[in-house]
Amino acid sequence: MAGVLASFVQLVSGEPMRFGVEPKSMLTSIGDVLLRVLAGPAILMRNACQGLVEAQPKMWFGLSLTVAVLWSQFSGAVLIDLVLTL
Repeated sequence: MAGVLASFVQLVSGEPMRFGVEPKSMLTSIGDVLLRVLAGPAILMRNACQGLVEAQPKMWFGLSLTVAVLWSQFSGAVLIDLVLTL
């Protein structure tokens, strides 16, 4: 889901998602944060792959992969629980 969401935002906005959030109205900022929480694993892995191409240590790629997998698993579990509750 993270990859689909990040790709959709990139398709609509024309630029890839980043973790930085520009301050806007309160409601827009909350939406931006929630969007990045859901698309975070895809953003993290895109940055990790770019770092691997730029010859950063492979240990950072492995750590990023581990964090992205766990993050994706937990956010997926929360979403499935939310859908089943509704």
